[in-house]
Amino acid sequence: MDASPARPGPGRVVVGVDGSPSARTAVVWAAEEAALRGGALCLVHAAGTDTTGPLLSQAEIAGSLRAGRDLLDRTAEAVTARHPELTVVKELTDGSPPDGLRRAAALTGTIVVGHRGLGGFSSLLLGSVGLEVAAGATTPVVVVRGAAEPGVVLAAVRDENDAGCARAAAHEALLRKVPLRLVHVWGTGLSAGPRVAPRGRAEESARDHVCALTCVSDRIHDEFPELAVHAEGQKSRGVPGALVDASRHAALLVVGGRRAPGYLGPTIGRTTLSLLQHAHCPVELIPRHGPGHGSTS
Repeated sequence: MDASPARPGPGRVVVGVDGSPSARTAVVWAAEEAALRGGALCLVHAAGTDTTGPLLSQAEIAGSLRAGRDLLDRTAEAVTARHPELTVVKELTDGSPPDGLRRAAALTGTIVVGHRGLGGFSSLLLGSVGLEVAAGATTPVVVVRGAAEPGVVLAAVRDENDAGCARAAAHEALLRKVPLRLVHVWGTGLSAGPRVAPRGRAEESARDHVCALTCVSDRIHDEFPELAVHAEGQKSRGVPGALVDASRHAALLVVGGRRAPGYLGPTIGRTTLSLLQHAHCPVELIPRHGPGHGSTS
C-alpha cells in the first residue's frame, strides 16, 4: 500500500486507460493527484476478452492484449515524462473496466475515470463505465469533467453525516494549498414539499439547516486549523442546479454518495447523479454506506 502525507492510510490513485480523449484527460488529472499525494499511479486497461473471448479467435485475443500493453506503455511513458518522480504501475486485465478498476483500487484506492459523451446534449451525460463505477463505489471515485482550474475545493454538505465528505475535501484543499468552501443548499421548490410551510416553521427549518452546516464546519475548523474554511448555506428551488452553479469556479467538487432509498443494488441519488453529469469541474464521490460512516474519509 502506498503511503500519503495528506490522508491517513490512502491507497494508490487508479485510472482507466482506453485511448479515448476523455481517458487521456483523466490520466493527466490522476497523475497530478498522485504526485500531490506523493504516492503511486496505477494505469489500468481492461481488454474485456473474458466476455468476448468465445467470439474471437486466439489471434484476435492476443492482438487485443498486445494493443492494451502497447497503450499502457505509451501512457506510462507520457506520464513519466511529465512526472519523473512518480511511481507508475501498469495493469492489464481481461475483465470489464469497472471490475478491473475496483480490483486495482482494492479497499483504499481512489478510482479516476473520464467523462464521455456522444455529442450534442449527450455530451453532458456520464459514460456507462463512469456511471457503473460511481454507482457501485466502495472507495472514492473521481469523475474528471469540466476544467480543473485553480480555485477552491468545494464540498457539498447535506447534514452532519457529511463530516467524512468534508474531511476528504479538506485533505484535497491542503494538497492544493487552496481554501475549502463548504456549501449547504436546501430546496424551496416542489421537491421541498406539497405545501408552503408557516413562517415560524420555515424559520425553524432554516435554523436546522444552518445548525447542520455549522456542526460540520466547526469539526473541520478544529481538525484542520491551518486551513482556510468558508461555510455558506443557501436556499434554492433546485439543489443540484445550485451546486452545479457553485462548481463553476472550483478546482474540485467533493460530494458524499448516497443510495437512492427503496432500491437494491448499485444506485446513486438524484443530486449526486446530476453533479456527475453536469458539474463544471472534476467531481469526487465519497461513498456512504449508512449513518455510522460519516466519521471516515
